Amino acid sequence: MIELGYSLSLRIPDPPQTDYRTASVQALRHDLFCGDVYLAQDELELSTAWGWVPVLDFAWALCDVVEQLDEDPRGSRAAALRTVDLDFTQNTELLRFARRFGHVEVIATWVDEEPLVVRHQELRREARDFLQDVLADLVDLHPELGDNPQIWTVQARYPRI
Repeated sequence: MIELGYSLSLRIPDPPQTDYRTASVQALRHDLFCGDVYLAQDELELSTAWGWVPVLDFAWALCDVVEQLDEDPRGSRAAALRTVDLDFTQNTELLRFARRFGHVEVIATWVDEEPLVVRHQELRREARDFLQDVLADLVDLHPELGDNPQIWTVQARYPRI
């Protein structure tokens, strides 16, 4: 089973004047909530240690990636390799997701680890749970964020499975 997690950076706090109720998608996805993320399975872990990864954007983009991997109408019966990259905009590193049949390999370009291999359905469930957990944590930290229509949209688009 894959485990997804994050930590917010103390070095890069959100600007104190931030109005979370009206923050734009751009701000929510790229300017706020910086930290680090990790994906782990058994003894393998792919984690960032940069402190500047936009955590909400990562969770949101991960859900987008999982859906893109599922665009083949044959679904888990598809033999063709389908790849989608999740890139980190502040450097050249990326996570590459490669799906064949019902399994997805996750490779991080910044580590020399074996790829994580997970069932696509499990990745979809865990990615959505991760996004919903991140949103719940951020709303606990900043209650006014719960009033932002952009947050409502992403919550509705990627509900828990």
